[in-house]
Amino acid sequence: MNFPGMTGIGAAVSSPKFGGPGLAAGAGTGPGGTDPNDPTVKMVQGAMESCYVKTVMSGVVGFGLGGVFGLFMASSAILNPTYAALSNLPLREQLRQGFRDMGSRSWSTAKNFGTVGALFSGIECGIEGLRAKNDIANGVAAGCLTGAILARNAGPQAAAVGCAGFAAFSAAIDAYMRMPPTDD
Repeated sequence: MNFPGMTGIGAAVSSPKFGGPGLAAGAGTGPGGTDPNDPTVKMVQGAMESCYVKTVMSGVVGFGLGGVFGLFMASSAILNPTYAALSNLPLREQLRQGFRDMGSRSWSTAKNFGTVGALFSGIECGIEGLRAKNDIANGVAAGCLTGAILARNAGPQAAAVGCAGFAAFSAAIDAYMRMPPTDD
């Protein structure tokens, strides 16, 4: 099995890190010690540039994070005074209802986060492909469309507010992520 930066079984022994001759620094390798002409590297890079793969990955990661977030929020909701009726039930029934509530909230939040992640990522990738640019406008437009689509059932005013809210949030996040690093 080859790992990035290793060319064969004896690569660790013959690399400059371990005192062997190895290759000259950077000779034939890209960032992280990988060969950019390696067919596997090209295949992975091609897949990562695909809008379909980006959309699916965003949906899956959003679903996972949403599930964890929903689980956390459901566990803290039990401290709410409206759950006082649970304290009168036997322990087994309290646990059963508590876990059922946590599962349903976690599932609901996971679906919502997955939908938002996939929708935003797919729209942003599509806009980037159409414009052939990678700038902050792509995220703002994708945020606007995502917010409007998510709020479409509540009417045009809600769609406009959703558009403005998601666009502003996307602009803030994009602006922060594109800031040059500071040397401290």
